Amino acid sequence: MAWAQAPAAPSTVPQIVTQANGEARLPPDRANLVIGVQTRAPTAAAAAKENNARQQAVIAAIVAAGISKEQISTENYNVYAETRPDKTGQNPQVVGYVVSNMVRVEVRRTDQVGPVIDAALAKGANQVQALEFFSSTTEAGRRQALAEAIGKARGDAEAMARAAGGKLGPLLELSTADSGVRPLYFAKAAQAGAMSTPIEPGELTLRVSVTGRWQFVPNP
Repeated sequence: MAWAQAPAAPSTVPQIVTQANGEARLPPDRANLVIGVQTRAPTAAAAAKENNARQQAVIAAIVAAGISKEQISTENYNVYAETRPDKTGQNPQVVGYVVSNMVRVEVRRTDQVGPVIDAALAKGANQVQALEFFSSTTEAGRRQALAEAIGKARGDAEAMARAAGGKLGPLLELSTADSGVRPLYFAKAAQAGAMSTPIEPGELTLRVSVTGRWQFVPNP
């Protein structure tokens, strides 16, 4: 005679779950710039010709400011027609053409940012779309923030276990998520010949979040 036996219900293990944040402050030592030249002319060819000449002068000035050509790359090149409606307001008429040429410049020393902007503006650049600072030590800072967050999470878990009349058991699970955001700065083109562009890199803050799950061991 045979019979089936229902499986035993799994035992519930008391657990403690905590969440904590860690933070690292990093001095920025690198920057990315997006600098461009925008030109207008009655024909697309004329606008492009003027743009090419001015952009070549801008790139040469950036190189003369200490940036190698390998650190300069084309970000965007755009040609479009400027239009306006006719007297009836129905049919748009082409009144000229606009050419925009944007280059991304990788700056490996933050003290070069101001001189690069000044040099570009002096040679015909009329657009500075973005200035972004970052740090070459981000990975080391992230690990520092992780260690801080894990220490906080474990400390909270130990305090909770003691308050509940027990102690902290083995670690069951540990997860993390980054929540840091690098600041992005936008600048307007200045007049050529004006005072040197003041640039303050400030400080980057990197934040991480950690969630830990431990077994709770009640006191006998």
